[in-house]
Amino acid sequence: MEHVLIVEDEQHIREFIAINLSRNHMSPFEAESGEAALRVLAGNAIDLVLLDLKLPGINGYEVCKAIREKYPNIGIIMVTAKNQDMDKIMGLELGADDYLTKPFNPQELIARIRSVVRRTKRMETIKVQAIVSGKIKIDYNSRKVFKEDVEIKLTPKEFDIIYTLAKDPGHTFTRDQLLDLIWGTDFYGDTKTLDVHIRRLREKIEEDAASPSYIETVWGIGYRWKDVK
Repeated sequence: MEHVLIVEDEQHIREFIAINLSRNHMSPFEAESGEAALRVLAGNAIDLVLLDLKLPGINGYEVCKAIREKYPNIGIIMVTAKNQDMDKIMGLELGADDYLTKPFNPQELIARIRSVVRRTKRMETIKVQAIVSGKIKIDYNSRKVFKEDVEIKLTPKEFDIIYTLAKDPGHTFTRDQLLDLIWGTDFYGDTKTLDVHIRRLREKIEEDAASPSYIETVWGIGYRWKDVK
């Protein structure tokens, strides 16, 4: 059973979501503010947070950042207002796994929750050897990345992208392939989500993000990892 925390300041929306989660055999938790959400997370085993970005007090961006720092394996689906692209991009950059735009279909919400939780749990069970490429070391078992022995802080999605690319150096992945592999075939978003994560990754691992040595763009197709010796 998925344990889902609903962070939403409007009570009728929280209750509507909670009813739909319960009907689909999920266990809902509720928080009306960012502060309340962090208290719930501290005392319960939560699989996923459904996070509205417009909250009183601590806003959704700050909550997202705090969750990623303290609970890196919890899934996060952010909820944004219609056509607020900058909200989506900023939330993704802070580590959200997916986003939904209000108003949303309850069955779409259920599908996305299950997709994110399924991927998170699957990735936790895999044990593989570390990948070393140039100055970069990718330790899948600890889900950590190092550059010259200094840890680089990545979001879960950033880690999944770098690992997927680096374990198959030289192979060109289309944007759709990467979305399917990392976000799942039932992902409803677009390639902009991937491009935002790639840009953030380059800023963290490359000497010069504008002229990347590791993550190469294959124009019109997608991305590939260049194995640096």
